[in-house]
Amino acid sequence: MNDLPGKIIGRRALLLAGGKGALLAALAGRLYYLQIDQGGKYSTLSDENRINLRLLAPSRGRILDRHGTPMAVNEENYRVQLIAEELEDLGDTLDSLGAIFPLSEHDRIRIQREIRHRRGFIPVTVRENLSWEEVSRIELNSPDLSGVVIDVGETRAYPLVDLGAHLVGYVSPVTEAELQRQAAPDPLLELPGFRVGKAGIEKVCDLALRGKGGTCQVEVNSVGRTIRELKREQGEAGADLALTIDLDLQKFAAGRLGDDSASVVVMDIHSGELLVMASSPSFDPNAFNRGLSPEEWQDLSANPRAPMTNKAVAGQYPPGSTFKTMVSLAALESGTITPDHTVNCTGKTLVGNTVFYCDGRHGVKDLRGALQVSCDSYFYDVAHRVGIDAIAAMAKRFGLGSSHDIGLPGERAGLVPNRAWKRATYGVSWTPGEDCNVGLGQGYLQVTPLQLAVMAARLANGGVAVRPHLTRDLVDGHEVRPRPAPSFEPMGLSRQAVEVVMDGMDAVTNQPGGTAYAARIADPALAMGGKTGTAQVHHLGVGEHKIEGGRRYDQLPWRMRDHGLFIGFAPVSAPRFACAVVVEHGGSGVGAAAPIARDVLTEVQKRYPIAT
Repeated sequence: MNDLPGKIIGRRALLLAGGKGALLAALAGRLYYLQIDQGGKYSTLSDENRINLRLLAPSRGRILDRHGTPMAVNEENYRVQLIAEELEDLGDTLDSLGAIFPLSEHDRIRIQREIRHRRGFIPVTVRENLSWEEVSRIELNSPDLSGVVIDVGETRAYPLVDLGAHLVGYVSPVTEAELQRQAAPDPLLELPGFRVGKAGIEKVCDLALRGKGGTCQVEVNSVGRTIRELKREQGEAGADLALTIDLDLQKFAAGRLGDDSASVVVMDIHSGELLVMASSPSFDPNAFNRGLSPEEWQDLSANPRAPMTNKAVAGQYPPGSTFKTMVSLAALESGTITPDHTVNCTGKTLVGNTVFYCDGRHGVKDLRGALQVSCDSYFYDVAHRVGIDAIAAMAKRFGLGSSHDIGLPGERAGLVPNRAWKRATYGVSWTPGEDCNVGLGQGYLQVTPLQLAVMAARLANGGVAVRPHLTRDLVDGHEVRPRPAPSFEPMGLSRQAVEVVMDGMDAVTNQPGGTAYAARIADPALAMGGKTGTAQVHHLGVGEHKIEGGRRYDQLPWRMRDHGLFIGFAPVSAPRFACAVVVEHGGSGVGAAAPIARDVLTEVQKRYPIAT
């Protein structure tokens, strides 16, 4: 009986020891499973928790002119940031910063909101694009600015400001709506402050300019604070893009347009290169990069002269008498008239019950003479004879009524009507009176300055279907490759017909009595040919005409005045350049547009002289 307690204690000890052994065995098995069996998996997870892979924004490619002059570049961007966990008093710090640079109430609210929603060690940007003077003042006061740091990055800059802004465009931050529209957005787009092209070449060639991001491996602690950088792989910078534009000529043309609401396009008639594409007034693309204020946006959007519109490709106007070149070619090519076809201009033409007037009484005129003095009566007759369908077909062959896809957003196609179009659009037939309107480049016709330049180029090169382009390289997504040598097909026109029209355009500027004789280039080696145009935008009633038939523009609002147009080529002896000028509500092609074309074509030829 005395051995019973010892036996009981021995069994309990054995059971306890066995339980402990089982627990140790289970723990050993679990450790084996975690460290040996699943060691690779959990090592990877541990590294992923300890090492963060961060995306690095690449440098954006530059945009250059044909000679390598920068139009869009990257500059150092000094920005001031706050680290909340190091701040002593947010209000005092913002007051101190506000004494160094402007800090609006809106900025204060934004900063406070971001600090509340971010971890204390994550920087919050107060302001970007600091001047060197502002950076110096912040650094000087740094002992009293707890939690304030200066960060250096890159920002887009446009050193020429408004010169060429419609071509280059601008960049601005990615919006939530833009991200949502993409099925698989580029991770770069989610980087804070990352900017993409929103207009012009910046937008169309955004992928090529954007480049490809790099990566940075950093070691972080349990709450995400960076301990050290482990590895960095730089991304691929965006490609530099060269335009065909000559900035010196662009500057000259923009200065010549001045404050007018106008545009000018200059094109090489053989290669299709666009040397000048100016639109006035313009805007500062830097403002979109830094962020427009509501007042700045209101000034731009409410301006009646539409500074945000690239009038060279998006402005649509009746071509006026510049279209008489197309009416002439259509009639000659169809055999409807010959060059010696004559019309006796008495100052008015009766079509049905409607009287169509001519600005002067020109007498008997053949085709060359009618182009020289822009006789309306002659082209009433010819347009009625040849008909709208033949005229429309010729105009489309010369590039009117269709987009030329030069790589700028917002390019408009214009409109060249015909019988089928009117029936489909309005459900009624074409009328003889509408032939007369088209004969003068009025009615439903709508063209852009770029289209007028292409039309002039195809005339000047003898009827070759040259196509315009704006970039010296071909751009397809991220890929940029050299543009091959141009090769354009002849349009199959009669050489004699083209020469007759060209001879008439020569007479317009270089023969006394020509509508643009006063705007001629006096140097015979640089002489230009051309055609003036005045496009009516407001029907003048009784009392709005002078006795001589002119119009009292001093009594008309600006928006009711006629557009002034001119197309030209130079030099007459061996054409190389074509030009189109449109001055909105300028009054006439003779007074407003032709002198601009003369000065621009003179400057172009001085810069690119013809080899002798």
